[in-house]
Amino acid sequence: MKKVIEEAPYISGNSNSLLKRVDFVDTFSTTNHFHTLEEITNLIFNKSPKWLDVLFKIRNTLVKLIGIETKLPDDYREGFEVGAYVKFFKIYQIYENEIILGLNDTHLNFRALIFRDTAEYYNIKVTTIVEYNNTKGKIYMTLIKPFHRWVIKAMIKKAWTAQITN
Repeated sequence: MKKVIEEAPYISGNSNSLLKRVDFVDTFSTTNHFHTLEEITNLIFNKSPKWLDVLFKIRNTLVKLIGIETKLPDDYREGFEVGAYVKFFKIYQIYENEIILGLNDTHLNFRALIFRDTAEYYNIKVTTIVEYNNTKGKIYMTLIKPFHRWVIKAMIKKAWTAQITN
C-alpha cells in the first residue's frame, strides 16, 4: 500500500461554491485513523521539513520579483477557528469531517480541503482548488505545478507517518 496516492478530484458538498471558477484541482489521499482532523491538518500544514522551508524561502524571493506579496496578512492570528490561520493558510470553514483553508491574493485564490471519511484506506483526502485572477496567476501555477505535486505529497505523508509513530 502506498503512503500517499493521487485520486480523482474530490470536492464535497460543503465546498462546491468556494470559488467562482476552478482553473486547477487535484486530490491526494493518505490513511490516518489515529489523529483528529485538527491534528491531521496541523501535521500536514504546520510541520514542514527543513528542505520545504528552504524551498518556500526560494519561492518567496522569486515571486517578489514579479510583484507577488509574501508578507502575512493584517488579520493574521494563529489558532484553530474560522478566521485564524494554520501556517499562512486562513481557515474558512470547519465541519465535523472537513476543514477548508485557503488564501485570496491578487494573482490567484486557492482553497485546500482536508476531508476525512471512514474508509479503511486513504480516508484522508487533501484537495487543492485554484482560481486564477489574472495572467500572473496562470503563469505562477504553470511554474509551480511540477513542484506542487512533489511538495503536497511530502506534506500529506506526514499524516500517514504520524499514525505509525504513535
